[in-house]
Amino acid sequence: MIPAMYPIAAATEQLPVLSGAGTAAISSAGSGNSPAPFSELFTDAVGQVNRLEDQASAAVTGLMTGSGVDIHQAMIATQKASMAFELALAVRNKAVQAYQQVIGMQF
Repeated sequence: MIPAMYPIAAATEQLPVLSGAGTAAISSAGSGNSPAPFSELFTDAVGQVNRLEDQASAAVTGLMTGSGVDIHQAMIATQKASMAFELALAVRNKAVQAYQQVIGMQF
């Protein structure tokens, strides 16, 4: 799997570590192999989305100036950037929705 193509893949690889039973998650955190916090994973994913958009912009600029960029390369780069952005937006929307549900809870 290409990490630049799937910016959220790194976050999902950490899920088995995060979803372990209470003592398993605590013991792995205490052993020095602590998983990265969600904010760090999300920041990395946003950075990867930004890099994909920069690559797409460079490919389109190269196509328009005629500097040897193939139209297929430009289209693939723009689709990668578009899909990565849509995925990041969907994750953001789900996080906001979950936050709003927690705020709306009555205790």
